[in-house]
Amino acid sequence: MATVTASAPGGTPLYVRTRLSLMMFLQYAIWGAWLPILYPFISGHRKFSDGEVSAVFAAGAAGAILGPFVAGQLADRRFATERMLAVSHFVGAFLVWLLAESASFWPFVAVSAVYGLVYAPTLALTNSLAFAHLPNRDEDFGPVRLWGTIGWIVVGILVGHILLRWHTPEGVSAAEVEAAQNAGRAVAFKVSAILGLAMGVYCLTLPHTPPSPKPRQASAVSEALAEIRVQPLLLLFAIAVPVSMIHQFHFVHTAGFLSKLQGNPAADGFVKWVNGILGVGGGGLMTIGQMSEIAVLAAMPVLAKTLSRKSLLLIGLAAYALRMAIFAYMGDSAPLVMAGLALHGLCFGCFIFVAFMIVDENTTADVRATAQNLFNLVIVGIGIIVGSWFAGSIVAPWAKAGGDMDFTKLFSVPMWMALGCLAVMAVGYPGGTPTRK
Repeated sequence: MATVTASAPGGTPLYVRTRLSLMMFLQYAIWGAWLPILYPFISGHRKFSDGEVSAVFAAGAAGAILGPFVAGQLADRRFATERMLAVSHFVGAFLVWLLAESASFWPFVAVSAVYGLVYAPTLALTNSLAFAHLPNRDEDFGPVRLWGTIGWIVVGILVGHILLRWHTPEGVSAAEVEAAQNAGRAVAFKVSAILGLAMGVYCLTLPHTPPSPKPRQASAVSEALAEIRVQPLLLLFAIAVPVSMIHQFHFVHTAGFLSKLQGNPAADGFVKWVNGILGVGGGGLMTIGQMSEIAVLAAMPVLAKTLSRKSLLLIGLAAYALRMAIFAYMGDSAPLVMAGLALHGLCFGCFIFVAFMIVDENTTADVRATAQNLFNLVIVGIGIIVGSWFAGSIVAPWAKAGGDMDFTKLFSVPMWMALGCLAVMAVGYPGGTPTRK
């Protein structure tokens, strides 16, 4: 008698898609626990200088530059991807716990560098593992990847409520509330470590994803670089650097920007209602962006069929520019700020998510993990190093030259950068939808 296997819309067995969805949930919950609150923790609680804050962000990105070359080569040539992921997350859990305990600059920056080396490659490896087990990228990958967004939302709200309930004293000044919340942000790293241990165990149960049995040459990196040197990948990789810098303005400064809005003792009832739902400290409120991301990723099967890759990329860049414009010029309106946060769904879904799809469909099977890692290197490596230095050491001191941070001056810089990227992409990127190699 024939056996019927339940399948998802793209033809993937339902149990496979469920397992890959849980993988994405844990992968991004690990990151989402601590990244949105890193800047106020190390600047407001650890009291690192602007230059030291930039160095911390850059150190994590520097590790991320080396990691993809090693991890991609090993996954494409030597070891099963799920085993690479398991080892990386076990080590990463230990390291991120150390970040909660590291009180001075040099230990913190050193651990950040090693953590970047270990964690950053797992972002691309989970993508390549998912692509290997999803027969229809356009229909299957969006619904699977959106569970990563859900993981980010859940852990962001969890940390926000921990800060609200255990690290927000009542009857004190706004400055004392801010100090207590900054100190309480250490818990986010410990939450991340616990999730990392769970992810390491879970990775050992994922579908087996062996390296390519017949690689065309010894170095997957050199082969991937050869494929990247042609359009559309060449321009995509180049423009990913300034886009990553724009992204870094968001993750470095938005939590502090939102904390001012949420922590104002004179805040209206709407803000207090939002705080009761999403928690305080900025991280929970930032999950509005991930909530909108779910809608965009859920719609991606339709969008990918009806719009060209170029059109989707342009929509993403326009959303980056509009979000920064709202933060810069309408930051005193909580509803508009929340609308700006919601634009993150288009920023991520239509640019970064689609970019990973373009990399996958324009590279050959035996170098896809390496190519994904190389693009990840640009997004979370080179772009973050340059962006952290630019946002933290150049623009931030200029924007707060008079004392308090001038968020109009601060966020206008990435707004103009996004508009420039939009113009370059509109003129230089080829239209149409490429065919997978």
